[in-house]
Amino acid sequence: MAKRTKSALKANRQNVRRREHNRTLRSKLRTALKAIRASLDAKDVSAAKEALSQTVSLVDKMATKGIIHRNTAGRYKSRLSARLQKANA
Repeated sequence: MAKRTKSALKANRQNVRRREHNRTLRSKLRTALKAIRASLDAKDVSAAKEALSQTVSLVDKMATKGIIHRNTAGRYKSRLSARLQKANA
């Protein structure tokens, strides 16, 4: 628990709120990544292409907000596009 000063209590409330918000966003990201991987495994390339643009946008948004690191975002996008290219070929 935070110290009992007013500023510490407020900081603790903010941290709890931010952590919950970040968790929901990270969960949404993981779900989107899982959906693309599942459609690629099922050889459904058209669905994967549609989902890729939305997921890339989501990944960029997470990196901009600092929820994931920029290099992590680049790695996700690179691996997804590489898998999509491999499935297309």
